[in-house]
Amino acid sequence: MVVGGSVAAVNAVDGLRHAGFEGEVTLVSAEEVLPYDRPPLSKEALREGHEHHTLLLKEPGWYDEQGVRLSLGTRAVGLDAVNRRVALEDGRELGYDGLVIATGSRTRDLPPLAGVPGVFEVRTLSDSLALHAELVPGRHLVVIGAGFIGLEVAATARKMGLDVSVVEIAHLPLTRVLGTEIGRWFLDHHTDQGVRVHVGAGVERVEVTTGGTKLHLTDGMVLSADLIVAGVGVVPDTGWLESSGLELSDGVVCDETLRTSAPGVVAAGDIARWPNGLFGETMRVEQWLNAVEQGTHAARTLMGETNAFAPVPYFWSDQFDAKVKFVGHVNGDDSVHVTQPSDSSLVALFGRGDRLRGALCINSPRQLALSKRDILNGVPFADAAAALG
Repeated sequence: MVVGGSVAAVNAVDGLRHAGFEGEVTLVSAEEVLPYDRPPLSKEALREGHEHHTLLLKEPGWYDEQGVRLSLGTRAVGLDAVNRRVALEDGRELGYDGLVIATGSRTRDLPPLAGVPGVFEVRTLSDSLALHAELVPGRHLVVIGAGFIGLEVAATARKMGLDVSVVEIAHLPLTRVLGTEIGRWFLDHHTDQGVRVHVGAGVERVEVTTGGTKLHLTDGMVLSADLIVAGVGVVPDTGWLESSGLELSDGVVCDETLRTSAPGVVAAGDIARWPNGLFGETMRVEQWLNAVEQGTHAARTLMGETNAFAPVPYFWSDQFDAKVKFVGHVNGDDSVHVTQPSDSSLVALFGRGDRLRGALCINSPRQLALSKRDILNGVPFADAAAALG
């Protein structure tokens, strides 16, 4: 059984069949539609209002061809790992011999926005379509949170002719992950495109009036908004597993092969926390390619393979004319070496100790491949920085 309608879930199903599994496969998903691609939801799908059929991960006939029993529109609400049964919200219990947990993540709650009309998330296709309908040129959109999703939504809306403000509680965008210098670059990039970015401030309270919604920020500023997007990040969707006996810690804790603490259960995608031997640390990665690769790997583990999962994570983002690509795994206190080959490009290398750990490449696709190779080969940070210039 595979629980989740994510890209990790679909690739787990594919992985099981390619590994030779001929038994019954059931895919359980909380959404009523077939699994679809999520990265476009904050970019081109948001701009164009793409319908479900244009974003499908697999065509409808594929599930029949692979002998997959679909249980859509039914959320998993509990797991009995001892008796190997998954409880669903409609009252059914489904047994399994092997289980792939791929329920991904859910958006964080922001208490001041609870119950406020005109507040949107961008997590599902229905979220994206609902927001698309409201993105009317001239309206004022306020995005809460300057992470990658928030900045993508801001860029998309600005290009559609909206007046856009971004509110970020940190002193710069993305600084927790990429550090101050890169955070400053993203701030300037959006400001140059007409986005007003308010940093170092959170939402203290929200006032709904006949003329619109007013957001009172912690620095005393008041913003009037026609619509609001909450982009304050996600948390792993582990609520349904709290009484399962599985080890949980900011996700489902796995070993290096993606096995969980329960026999016959593996995890993949945003929900999985595992030790990545390439970086010598335990991590949980919220990235599309990681979910693809983990889904396949988790299926093979379930089939008896014992290989460790140790990739170089990869991520991309489109913001105005910036093609942002990232490889590795870093945090904001890593050492950083930045160079700008041209006015429109930037490369930042990140190191910890003496080792290269990541690279951010903006409009610099060739350097991305070189940096991934260097990370895999364990090239010292100083040598990589010297080669970059």
